[in-house]
Amino acid sequence: MKKTRYQQNHYAPAEVKANGYTSYIVSPRTDSVVVSRYVTLGEKVSKGQKLVTLFSQEVASAQAEYRLARSEWQRIAQLSGDTVSESEKLAEKTRFHAAYGQLIALGLSESAIQKLHGLASNTLGEYTLIAHQAGVVLEDDFSQGQRVEAGYALMRLADESTLWVEAKLPVHADIEPRTIDRALVVFGKEKYAAEVIQQTHTIDKKTRMKVIRLSVDNKQDVLHSGMFVGVNLITRSKDHAMLVPESAIVRDQTQNWVVFVEQNNTSFTAIPVRLGAQVGDQQVVYGLPNNSKVAVKGAFFIASELAKNSFDPHNH
Repeated sequence: MKKTRYQQNHYAPAEVKANGYTSYIVSPRTDSVVVSRYVTLGEKVSKGQKLVTLFSQEVASAQAEYRLARSEWQRIAQLSGDTVSESEKLAEKTRFHAAYGQLIALGLSESAIQKLHGLASNTLGEYTLIAHQAGVVLEDDFSQGQRVEAGYALMRLADESTLWVEAKLPVHADIEPRTIDRALVVFGKEKYAAEVIQQTHTIDKKTRMKVIRLSVDNKQDVLHSGMFVGVNLITRSKDHAMLVPESAIVRDQTQNWVVFVEQNNTSFTAIPVRLGAQVGDQQVVYGLPNNSKVAVKGAFFIASELAKNSFDPHNH
C-alpha cells in the first residue's frame, strides 16, 4: 500500500435555473396599457416573433412628431438652395433624426417605424414588443387591459439550450470550485456532465447554505427551470493519504481500529490506525507505514482467532 491522492464524491441537492446570461426581461420603456398578447407561458418563441402589443400616450406623441418631422424634412430636402438656407435644412434634418431616435428609445423596431409611413392616425400609440432571441416564455405576469409602468417585467424569455444548476452545500463544506475535478447533474436515472462556473459569496438567508453554480448543456431539452435535481461533485484530496479496503479494517480486543500488516511473508502484525474519509468501498487510514502489505481479506478471522488466544499470528 502506498499513499496517494484520492477522489471523493459529494452529493448536494440542487435546483435548475434559467441561464442569467442568455435570458432577458421583456418590458415597456414608458407607461403603457396592454392591448393584446401573442404568446403564452411555456411557449417556445423564435427571434423576431411578436410578443405583446401595447398602447402609450407618449408613444402616440412621439409617432406623430416623427411623421411631421419626416414630412417636413422630405419637403425641405427637395427645395433649392435659393429657397431655403443650409441652417434651415440642418435644423429640419436634426429634428427628423431626433424624432426617429425617440421612437428607438421607446422600444420600436426599425420595421415598426417604417410602417408608420402608411399607418392610419387612429392606430397611433400602439406598438409591439418582439422577441430579440429564440427561447421559452418562463414568466408572463400580466393581463390584457392592464396598465403597466415603464420597466415592468411583462415576460421573461430564456434560451434553455444551456441552463444553470445551483447546488446547495453546508457552509462548513470544504469544497471550492478550484478543488472540483468533475461535476454531474443527476435527474432520475440520467446523469449530465456539468461545468462549475462560480461560487456565490453570500449565504442563502433561508437555508443558511452556500451555493455553487454549474452550467449544463440542455440541447436535448430534458431539464427545465424550476426542476429539483441532485449534483455529484467529485473532488481530489489536497494531500496524499493511505487507502485500504473496508474489509481490511477490524477492531482489536480493546475496541481500537487496526489493520494486519504482513511481516517477512510469514506473520501478521496488528497496526493501530485512525480512520479518515470513506471513499467508495475504501477507507482513508492514518498511522499505517508506507509500502505496507495489508491483509485485505481474512482480517476478521485473524482478529477473532487472536481474541480466543487460539491463533499465533507470528506462526510460533
